[in-house]
Amino acid sequence: MIYDVIIVGGSYAGISAGLQLARARRKLLIMDAGQRRNRFADHSHGFLGRDGYHPAIVASEAKDQLLAYPTVTWISQAAVQAQAGKNVYVVTAESGEQFAARRLILATGVKDELPDIPGLATLWGKKVFHCPYCHGYELEGGKTGVLATSPFAIHQALMLPDWGPTTLFLNKAFEPDAEQLANLARRGVTVEEEPVLSVGEEQAEVTLVSGRKIKLAGLFIQPRTHIHCPLAAQLGCEFEAGPTGKFIRVDAMRETTVAGVFACGDAAVGAGNVAIAVGDGARTGAAAHQSLIFR
Repeated sequence: MIYDVIIVGGSYAGISAGLQLARARRKLLIMDAGQRRNRFADHSHGFLGRDGYHPAIVASEAKDQLLAYPTVTWISQAAVQAQAGKNVYVVTAESGEQFAARRLILATGVKDELPDIPGLATLWGKKVFHCPYCHGYELEGGKTGVLATSPFAIHQALMLPDWGPTTLFLNKAFEPDAEQLANLARRGVTVEEEPVLSVGEEQAEVTLVSGRKIKLAGLFIQPRTHIHCPLAAQLGCEFEAGPTGKFIRVDAMRETTVAGVFACGDAAVGAGNVAIAVGDGARTGAAAHQSLIFR
């Protein structure tokens, strides 16, 4: 059997792309390893109609709604290999089974690499975050920290005073120039040069190397992101450099540099959240469908 489309990745972007194709009565296969990027968070925010819901509930309900369409097949396996042939794409699952389709959508997401600081991983998604729009409001205007891992920390630090008093922990990641320091001062950001030793596991309390402790309502970081699924590289897709890592290059129709292969969600957007992933998936599903018609 040759599907119209195979979607690799069954999180928010992949399901959203699949919904457009299912409603066009196209036969599609979704391959998903069950590793949502936001699985560490207890709440999802900023998504219309689901603000404050548990991310697993949002994903589960979306999956159930998609599977109600009779042309959709779902397998809970990782995709480990992909090959492009003449007007067909063959994807191999971890079981060794192979599947073919006329189009391929990569909605594989990214993996976050956290700084190697004790306590940080335990609080990831609870008191340590990467997206102010997703988690800033719930800090109730409390003291907020930004732990620098790159110069991109300036961007976060200038944004976060809208959510609460902000301290930028440079942690020897970089040195702000005079203009950056002036902008930080204008926004009321405190700059802390002393390196961070650890983060408290019960609350977002930063301990500096001197032993001084700074209690925070929440801490924001800029994790390095990695496209851990090998398919895009195997197919020869080009990548772009983003603020936290590489992502898949796509055109205005969300098609990669390999014809017939599309990409969406965090793997194809330099930064994102649930709402952005869903919107990007909808665009990509529609674009893949139209490519089946018009060329």
